[in-house]
Amino acid sequence: MTSNKPAAESKLQDFEFEAMNLQVGGRIQFITHRTIKPIQHFSTVIGYVKDEYLIVKIPMENGAAIVLNEGDKLTIRVFSGVTVCSFSCSVLRIFGRPLNYVHLSFPDTIQGTSLRTAMRVKVDIPAQLSYRDVTAVPVFIVNLSVSGALIEAPSMLTPDDEGVALSFTLLVQPNKHQMRVNTRARIQNVSVGKPSNGHAADVAEIYTYGVQFIDLEPTHYTLLQNLTYEALIADRQKIV
Repeated sequence: MTSNKPAAESKLQDFEFEAMNLQVGGRIQFITHRTIKPIQHFSTVIGYVKDEYLIVKIPMENGAAIVLNEGDKLTIRVFSGVTVCSFSCSVLRIFGRPLNYVHLSFPDTIQGTSLRTAMRVKVDIPAQLSYRDVTAVPVFIVNLSVSGALIEAPSMLTPDDEGVALSFTLLVQPNKHQMRVNTRARIQNVSVGKPSNGHAADVAEIYTYGVQFIDLEPTHYTLLQNLTYEALIADRQKIV
């Protein structure tokens, strides 16, 4: 039975900076406190100098960078794949147009919660699956995580121990440009049921496969981290 809870989390705990696995290009949540109600934005990590400062893109809103002042207090949230961490910091220096980035104070303390398993996000992504001499079987990915996916196929797949090749496209924020993901995967389980989201409406039953990624590239891993993180923060209904 699938739970409606957003994720199974442990109690709040302290984390070292390295535990956040902060990556250049990684998405973070950027929360300002200039109004009574905190305002949430998304931003991107550019880099950092340990124990000195962080460098992040200034969030965009309606096509323009949000207004920041030196000394503004912020909360930053980072999702590492199985951990959600947050810390307080302040704006040290602003680099405006055309650069639009900011130096933030390095965190003194970091707190967060560890998620017990890699969360899965509901998606609806067409993909291609191939193995041995079987090529380009059209399938749909119905949920994704950093470790694997759930796919729907119109027919029975019979791969060997070598696994399958899975290919699909993700939209990369903030510009939503397309990035093709090609990875090998191993089928962990299979079930037969009704098609979801109107897929293969002309068939009474569809095959559902749980697959585990074998050699996901680090860049694609970061993309899936960001996808999961944004669902966790912005649209928890998508969390499986």
